[in-house]
Amino acid sequence: MTLPRPVRPSRPVFRLPRPHRVDLLIAAAGLAGGLVLWSFGLFVTEDHVIGQRWATLIPLTVMAATEALRRAAPPTALLVGALAIAGDQLTNGNLATVLMFTDVVYASVVYGTPALARRVPYATGLLTVAVTVVFLVRWQNAVALLVGVLTGMVSFLPAVTGAIVRNHRDAAEAARLRAEQTALLAEMDRTQAVVAERARMARELHDVVANHLSAIAIHATAALSLDDPGTTRRSLAVIRENGVAGLAEMRRLIGILRDSGADAGPVAVPRLAGLDALIAQARANGGPGGLVFVLDDARETADGLPAPVELAAYRIVQESLTNAVKHAAPGEVRVVLGSPAGVLSVSVTSPYGERPGPTAPGSGAGLVGMRERAALLGGVFEAGAVTDGGGRRLWRVRAELPVGASDEERT
Repeated sequence: MTLPRPVRPSRPVFRLPRPHRVDLLIAAAGLAGGLVLWSFGLFVTEDHVIGQRWATLIPLTVMAATEALRRAAPPTALLVGALAIAGDQLTNGNLATVLMFTDVVYASVVYGTPALARRVPYATGLLTVAVTVVFLVRWQNAVALLVGVLTGMVSFLPAVTGAIVRNHRDAAEAARLRAEQTALLAEMDRTQAVVAERARMARELHDVVANHLSAIAIHATAALSLDDPGTTRRSLAVIRENGVAGLAEMRRLIGILRDSGADAGPVAVPRLAGLDALIAQARANGGPGGLVFVLDDARETADGLPAPVELAAYRIVQESLTNAVKHAAPGEVRVVLGSPAGVLSVSVTSPYGERPGPTAPGSGAGLVGMRERAALLGGVFEAGAVTDGGGRRLWRVRAELPVGASDEERT
């Protein structure tokens, strides 16, 4: 049995980054220009340490190579370029080498790391001051100042220019990111507004139309199941009444949706003053099933309630009556309104138990809508089976709506 050989970790291979195409063109143009100057014998100075004419080509070629890496590897390009410009001072010198070095310094600040972009201007500034001081001490004439100015133009000025350009680019990028974030937040707000509006319209459609459709379903079932001409005639009358009313409500809602622009007129909002008509309609729908509807308005005053609070209370009562018509056992359905300190209380109780005769199916969306209406106003909502003092089981819907809700909570 042979044991597997341990896998040795591979050594990292150093690879130069791939030069940018534009940088290659800049390097080729700089090298070509330097070769033209060299062929015509145009040098920077005649004072030199290395007298061979071909020696000028070595710093020129090295500097052209650093130009190819100005964007791909700025620190490497700056270091090699500094050595090349130092070597160029030992020869007759080439103007193309000096110009390419200024571009390498500029590119190291613009494309380098943030740390390199901060350090290069300081380093070149100190270099300019040091060269000026050294030549002033050595020559003690105005030529030293000229050398210092030339040194600053070759090193410090490109670094400062690169820092200015980089700051402008960073500011532009930050502004672009802020604009994208603003657009993203605006899109999120728009999406949330659309979702909220859809939920509001879903609640309105359910509360308005479900009441009529439930009555239609119950009375249609009764007309089909009972072979009694009188019962059939009364059921058809209720079906027609609810069909006409439901169609009118649908047309009203469609008109609101179509005319919801700036020129839309005011829309009538249901208020608690219309509960008497709502109770009367519930009697017509649920009376044949043995339901008795009672309204107990125990409020101290019926004035001064905000429209959103009255609308929410009206819809909660309307949906509760619809559920009673669909599911409640024969007995009394009582609607109680109260006004404790700072809130409007709404309570609807109905007999809980097996119901004889036809019923209509429920989806649970009504309870969700009532809970949402109360939550939007910062109120409390609860629904469930309870037992009264006589031991009878009731289904109770109870809501407490703050009458002092802010405008944002009422939207």
